[in-house]
Amino acid sequence: MSVRRVARVALWIVFGLFFLFPLYAMADFSTRNLIEGGRTLAAWRNLVADDALYQSIVISLLLAVFTVAGMLILLVPTMIWVRLRARWASGIVEFLCLLPLTIPALVIVVGLRNVYLWVTYFLGESALTLTFVYIVLVLPFAYRSVDSALAAIDLQTLAEAARSLGAGWFTTIVRVIVPNIWSGILSAAFISIAVVLGEYTIASLSGFSTLQVQIVAIGKSDGPTSVAASLAVLLLGFVLLLALAVVTRGRRRLGEQA
Repeated sequence: MSVRRVARVALWIVFGLFFLFPLYAMADFSTRNLIEGGRTLAAWRNLVADDALYQSIVISLLLAVFTVAGMLILLVPTMIWVRLRARWASGIVEFLCLLPLTIPALVIVVGLRNVYLWVTYFLGESALTLTFVYIVLVLPFAYRSVDSALAAIDLQTLAEAARSLGAGWFTTIVRVIVPNIWSGILSAAFISIAVVLGEYTIASLSGFSTLQVQIVAIGKSDGPTSVAASLAVLLLGFVLLLALAVVTRGRRRLGEQA
């Protein structure tokens, strides 16, 4: 075995231990019976048995779904149209999409407070109204993923070919362009889900009980359940990234075979 291969294996082991040891510690703590000793799955059963925690999980998952749907509907057609018909606006769109990264969450909440008076007036005081804020929050991450996917294809040629065959703009986008940037869309969706499930500041300042807010509240009285919920979120994020890697690699192999 060569020295380079030994070094590579050693680095993989070191980084693997570095990332897996905290997860092991969380799993160990969440399954430890602090009163009688031994092991118990009570903390993990509380993810479903605790009504407040269960409701916060459902709310966060719904927020993730609505945020991804709204983000894709808003961002993908806009970026495609800008690249095809309004190249002069690409800098403006990029600036607007990346702007949320430079604004603290506290400022976002304060700035949107007056706007949300109208939102709550028409839609009620539901935590799902955070969807509008989260769409803005995930735009910087989603923009880079979709932009990289669009830059990797000949968008102009694909659109002109579809239009010359009689396809409308909706058909061109949905059946021609989207399949060619699917990896970028999946990347944007998975990153957005991870951001929504991990967001705490905006939900807490807005007074809504999402998963992260509930984890912090439970952590003051029930540490194992709080750690179990946090570990579940981390594992979900890992599964999403693994699925993204598998799908991306599969599409790359199909492209090479074609």
